[in-house]
Amino acid sequence: MKIPQKGMSKEEILKTLKNYKGHDLDWKSGRVFGYIYDPGEKVHDVINDAYTLYLAENGLDPLSFPSLLRLENEVVSMTANLLDCDHEVVGNFSSGGTESLILAVKTSRDYARATRPQIKEPEMVLPITAHASLFKAAHYLGLKPVVTPVHDNTFLADVAAMRDAITDNTILLVCSAPGYAHGVVDPITEIAALAKENGLLCHVDACVGGIHLTYMRRLGYDVPDFNLNVPGVTSLSVDLHKYGYAAKGASIVLYKNKELRKFQIWACSRWTGYTVINPAVTSSKSGGPMAAAWAVLKYIGDDGYMKIVADVMQATQNLIEGIAHIDGLKVLGQPSMCMFALASTNEKINVYRLADKMKVKGWYLQPQFARENSPSNLHVSMNRSTAPRAKSFLKAFEETVAEMKREEVDQETRDLQAELKKLALNFDEETFFKLAEMAGVTGVEPPENMEKINMLLEALPYDVSEFMLTEYLNNMMLLGQGAEQ
Repeated sequence: MKIPQKGMSKEEILKTLKNYKGHDLDWKSGRVFGYIYDPGEKVHDVINDAYTLYLAENGLDPLSFPSLLRLENEVVSMTANLLDCDHEVVGNFSSGGTESLILAVKTSRDYARATRPQIKEPEMVLPITAHASLFKAAHYLGLKPVVTPVHDNTFLADVAAMRDAITDNTILLVCSAPGYAHGVVDPITEIAALAKENGLLCHVDACVGGIHLTYMRRLGYDVPDFNLNVPGVTSLSVDLHKYGYAAKGASIVLYKNKELRKFQIWACSRWTGYTVINPAVTSSKSGGPMAAAWAVLKYIGDDGYMKIVADVMQATQNLIEGIAHIDGLKVLGQPSMCMFALASTNEKINVYRLADKMKVKGWYLQPQFARENSPSNLHVSMNRSTAPRAKSFLKAFEETVAEMKREEVDQETRDLQAELKKLALNFDEETFFKLAEMAGVTGVEPPENMEKINMLLEALPYDVSEFMLTEYLNNMMLLGQGAEQ
């Protein structure tokens, strides 16, 4: 595709963009149980106005745009106060949970460089349930992730296993509030105590739970301690664009004090250009997400968040109870908040096929692979927009499960999975194309049905499945280079 010889009209551009969006998930329907946290039309109007008001302002230089510095300080302050942090806690705004986690890992690495220079190959210990972004941070920053198991049935981090995993090279322990996959809060007080005992930093990934869990506690729910008041916790991340219902991307990373936070900051004055000082990963960035986050916190307000959380938790409880009465399905563990995973106990109910069937009916559920002691499952994230749809979702879900029970077991796909495991033993680039063809992945268009693809990726060793995902995306992103509009 080339830049058009003559510019298109605004009407043509918007029409084209709306046409492109026609194939996206319809998140406004309240039927998408992942990716989107919809605050409703009234809040969207406030978000849009605040975002566009600061669209062009550049967060690179707070001296040129002091209002952005004020907005950042106020958003961080509101978040820290909500989490009952003391006056020494400091923090920064980032583009999302991934950046916040990268910053926390970077801070631990640079802190270790300054205080334990003898460590040449730093390690961080984290449960298998820790978010993928932490593995990404380790990859980017040169740390070794030491992965520990979680307990059967509860999916809580195994503190004893984490203790055994600590070596002379360990610099950081990580825990989640909650882990995204199963929605359970790790035993953070125990893990933080373990970190303190060994002179290590401890990060709590509260990206999905920080705000929601805090309001749950105020509503009377039994919520485990997870914030920076827990002895041994040295940093915490919380996303505003999830259960804060802000626009993407908005996240906060908090530190126990500014002495630790200084290891997050990067500065450069050694080149021929302007002085660069960055508290986060990015340099130039729109002030839009920050202004929108500030506006959402101000607009929804404390009472508004309390009502949202109360409504969402009631809908979640109803949904979990409803699923428990469906023969052949079970909820994994004991979810701590409004996100959970459900798995099959009936050979006729392949959860990946179930997800495909529900998508045809207009409902989106997020498939999650079998890993360690966690079976193949579907993830559900409830939020303000999906809560009113819980009853209709449950009805469609029950009907779909009943349909599957009447069908024959798909032995062909299971045989394919066994064959894939054999092929993966001698894996090379040619094998990739064979595997992809067997799973029905051809060309660069996203496939309609994901059942075989998910079973393929689940069956393969981690490194092979990650190679396949990389190859697939690398090929898919060639789309449009030779096409004309």
